[in-house]
Amino acid sequence: MINPEFLAKVAKDALLQEVNLAPKPGLVDPISVGAHKDMTKDTFYQSIEALRPYLLAYAEAGSRHNGSPLDLFNELRTLGKQAEDAMMAATNNINTHKGANFSFALVLGATAHTNGNIPEALHYCHLMTRHLIEVDFANLDQKEHLSYGEKLYVEHGITGIRGEAATGYPSLAKALDYYNTLDKYTQRHRDLLLLLYLMTFVEDGNLIHRGGIDAYKQVQHEAQQLFEEAQTLTETELTTRLENYDNVLIERNLSPGGSADLLSLTFFCHKIQQNG
Repeated sequence: MINPEFLAKVAKDALLQEVNLAPKPGLVDPISVGAHKDMTKDTFYQSIEALRPYLLAYAEAGSRHNGSPLDLFNELRTLGKQAEDAMMAATNNINTHKGANFSFALVLGATAHTNGNIPEALHYCHLMTRHLIEVDFANLDQKEHLSYGEKLYVEHGITGIRGEAATGYPSLAKALDYYNTLDKYTQRHRDLLLLLYLMTFVEDGNLIHRGGIDAYKQVQHEAQQLFEEAQTLTETELTTRLENYDNVLIERNLSPGGSADLLSLTFFCHKIQQNG
């Protein structure tokens, strides 16, 4: 079996790789806090350190698991709530990694359980969470007050990270396939291209929450144009474009946090595949 301690270290490194990548439009990195007035890169470092023991716990749970997918989901969910409490305590109640914590719990547990086979792990995530949409969005027509996520589902069919998990992380698999084609680039150039690529298609709850559907669609459209342009840009030219776009998203108070979460998950899965 794959070593849970190795998986936890790769996950921690992937989270650090994400926060240390710059420039990231609208997001926190070492040169900009993006559209976030309440956090810095140090807030993210504190958050990652608080999550570290739980990353190991997720992997250990998956490694020893021999029950149903739902049993593992329930164990990971319990651990995940503890991890979220630890994260919030470390950051003075600033939500740095709530979405990432949810997904890393599932992906780490599933990766340990499937002995490092990423396609099998993503399918196991589907088996663990396929009930989420049915259960969480059931009988909404009978509810008097809908949550923000429930309204998005009813009005636009948007399921967010729940839907991503419940369908086996198709966006993550798509990002991983793309990332594997970028060997000729420097590490930083690859990572910046991957972020832009994710921003062109990820159903980003952070963007929608901050700016609404129209703002989210506009960012996707702009990211698509920039991504197409980026195919012929040098790393230095791409960096300049992304710094400029960071200023645009700061002005609009928009942050593609959903793409950032999938960025770190792609880094994790890529490293595990390389190791295999």
